[in-house]
Amino acid sequence: MNKTFKLISAILICHMAGILGAFFTTPQIDGWYSTLVKPSFNPPSWIFGPVWLTLYTLMGISLFLIWQNNGNKKAVNWFYLQLLLNASWSIIFFGAHELFLAFIIILAMVLSVIKTMLEFWKINKMSVYLLVPYLLWISFAGFLNYNILILN
Repeated sequence: MNKTFKLISAILICHMAGILGAFFTTPQIDGWYSTLVKPSFNPPSWIFGPVWLTLYTLMGISLFLIWQNNGNKKAVNWFYLQLLLNASWSIIFFGAHELFLAFIIILAMVLSVIKTMLEFWKINKMSVYLLVPYLLWISFAGFLNYNILILN
């Protein structure tokens, strides 16, 4: 597989999680989600699209860098686990309206991203740096999820 195809594939794999999440999220923004009490620091809805587009792209590049180093099955499996948790969060939060379970999932996601970063560090340090914005964003999202849970 050539480098360009690997890079595009890695980015698309990450964006597929976003597309799956959007399937459950988009219909709820003006409906159920708009009825929730949100904290004052809740970002405007329009910010989430560009942020996730950027984050999924960075995640894909990070995965590509690991693949380029002949991938470490353990490291890649941790990456896939956190990506699965990422997609499942949207299904649980927006699709099932389960705020508490979504909070548990996002905590597991944060921990699995940290573990992914630790595994990636052994292979390619740049791949870890590319995941830092993602870790920061989902940590903030976890804090936001917790506050929405408490307020509702």
